[in-house]
Amino acid sequence: MPEALPTHPDLGQLRTRAKELRRAVARRVPDEVARAARALGHPVVPERFTLRDAQFVIANESGFESWHDLVHEVGTRRVEERDLHRWFGVELNNDTWDLLDQMGDGVAPFDQERMLYGAYASTYHWMEAGTAANHARGEYLIAKVAIALGRDGLALHHARRCLEVVESEPDVMADWDAPFAHEVMARALLACGETEDAREHLARSESLAEAIVDPADRAVVDDALAAGDWSPLRTG
Repeated sequence: MPEALPTHPDLGQLRTRAKELRRAVARRVPDEVARAARALGHPVVPERFTLRDAQFVIANESGFESWHDLVHEVGTRRVEERDLHRWFGVELNNDTWDLLDQMGDGVAPFDQERMLYGAYASTYHWMEAGTAANHARGEYLIAKVAIALGRDGLALHHARRCLEVVESEPDVMADWDAPFAHEVMARALLACGETEDAREHLARSESLAEAIVDPADRAVVDDALAAGDWSPLRTG
């Protein structure tokens, strides 16, 4: 029997359950593989079981035909608690980062499209409900997704837009917005082969990161800067 949603469902918890299920199936935990197969209606190949599949299982177990239907129901129940644009901005942002984080494991073409469109949709909702800072962070996410998908020109377009928004309204930005904007500019320029400009933005990002007040925020920026291959900019 489907599990009824609680009166005040937490989509974050449901998303976590989906990620845990995906990891369990990948480890070939028998009960979880069988659970996934029941919901999907066919045998499961663990190495091909995606986050989207896991989300479908969670939705199915909650009595919904799709993850989209589950998200819509949770959002509808919470509309009185927060602005609907803001709510969907948060959830689409989280969903997109979840997909982006699993790029190293391989992402199916459908989920690649979903990741890109999710980044655009999240940014749209934040532009309706948030500040210029939220807009800039949306542009950052679109650029990061485009880089991951090899859409270099698109990445550079949105990286530039991110930096433009950050620099146009500095008073509403956190002290980590500018370092991130320059970091993604450096990555997009590097992907497009513009190494000299990329080197300048990387140096600017590293310099600005040193001024971040909160150690936890500084650590997040440092981790972002430590990821990926900067070697073409470190030599020559």
